[in-house]
Amino acid sequence: MPDLGKYADAVLSSYALSLLLIFALVGWAVVRSRKARAALEETEQRIKNRG
Repeated sequence: MPDLGKYADAVLSSYALSLLLIFALVGWAVVRSRKARAALEETEQRIKNRG
């Protein structure tokens, strides 16, 4: 690991916050994708049952 000197806390906390935000965004996208897929499947079932 490189010597960050007096900036070590700022740099490492920035990395940690960035990783946290990336994981949160990926999780949010997965949840929204599952909800959208469920809604699409429900709509397709209603269309099939109608016809």
